[in-house]
Amino acid sequence: MKILKSIPLLGWIILAIILGVVTGPIMPEWLGGLFLTYNSIFSGFLGFIVPLIILGLVMPAIAELGRGAGKWLGITAMIAYGSTVIAGLLAYFVSRWLFTPSLSGGGLEEFGEESGSGFTPFITVVASAGDSATEIVLPPVIDVMSALVLAFVIGVGLTAFHSKVLFRGAVEFRTIIESVIRRIIVPALPLFIFGIFMDLSASGSAVTVITKFLLVALVSFGLTLVILILQYTVAGSVAGRNPFKALWNMRDAYFTALGTSSSAATIPVTLDSTKKNGVNDSVAGFVVPLCATIHLSGSMIKITCFSIAVLLLTGGNVSFGAYLPFILMLGVMMIAAPGVPGGAIAAAAGLLAQMLGFGEVEVGLMFAAYIALDSFGTATNVTGDGAIAMIMNKLTRGNLGAQPQDLADTEVEALPGTAAHSHTRPE
Repeated sequence: MKILKSIPLLGWIILAIILGVVTGPIMPEWLGGLFLTYNSIFSGFLGFIVPLIILGLVMPAIAELGRGAGKWLGITAMIAYGSTVIAGLLAYFVSRWLFTPSLSGGGLEEFGEESGSGFTPFITVVASAGDSATEIVLPPVIDVMSALVLAFVIGVGLTAFHSKVLFRGAVEFRTIIESVIRRIIVPALPLFIFGIFMDLSASGSAVTVITKFLLVALVSFGLTLVILILQYTVAGSVAGRNPFKALWNMRDAYFTALGTSSSAATIPVTLDSTKKNGVNDSVAGFVVPLCATIHLSGSMIKITCFSIAVLLLTGGNVSFGAYLPFILMLGVMMIAAPGVPGGAIAAAAGLLAQMLGFGEVEVGLMFAAYIALDSFGTATNVTGDGAIAMIMNKLTRGNLGAQPQDLADTEVEALPGTAAHSHTRPE
């Protein structure tokens, strides 16, 4: 039992994919239907909980940033958001350029619909009533975009009116949502992904998906290196330092994050590496823990590359005008992503469904691909934090003044689970 508990999520995901591909063609129809029933129930629950995830994560995140109200906190947050969006734009244009010739017309236009595997779920969970007697209707309490707008309204309202009671309620609601992700969604993912690849294998699509996604994985990894070079080129220009030497000084943070897949475990190493680039102690101590929560450029690259690949394989719309709003919204969701493995993609699932039209199979593939490259994304995120620290060190002239103390004095710090209480969240 201890051995099973010691297996990381990535190990379970890889095992689920392998077993799904191997057993799909020989799976009895009744057993395949049972696994698809599980997938339908999980997918229905995910559709129900996603708007609540958005509300529970974005609302207190906005309130916390506002309550930390120092000028430098706002500037740091804007730089982090801008860096994340630029990473998404880079991933979008490179993906369009490289993937369009090889992935367009991938023969998966019927993705998520009638797969041809022969498996039929015994019960399906749907958001709206249909004609089938085996359907269970589970509509979300609120749709995704309404949840996002409501989160902004309440978050800004909490900032303006300083309601301690409502703010504490928002923070405790986030704690509940993060527990749902950590204790229900994440543990249920391997079996969900097994069902998806079992179904794909039985219909003859699994090999196509896996081989094409290998190219996407390589490109995603390459882009994480490119974005780091861009970040340190800008940071080096602002700070008057050699960008490549500065990036090399962050190597310990990169490889530590690569091994741990956790920004939390890497923060002490990131701090030490950042100080090697001449960043003042107070600036590093303020920027690095904050950006560990709000700066997820590596995660943005992974989600963008794989979502473009899925859209091309299924004949979806990948035009810039249609995709740009998704990048801008995804940047906000990355700021509020919960601190559990796969938390960022769980937070993004609602946007994938609402803005890109992804269904159960597409979302499942996004989970699998994201978790497979989780450590590289985390390493990119924390290494990029050092670049932002260099920029902030130059802007503040190495002296944040009263800003860090202002942040520490707010009641946010006293509340367990808030960003100000602990900026130590793995992606």
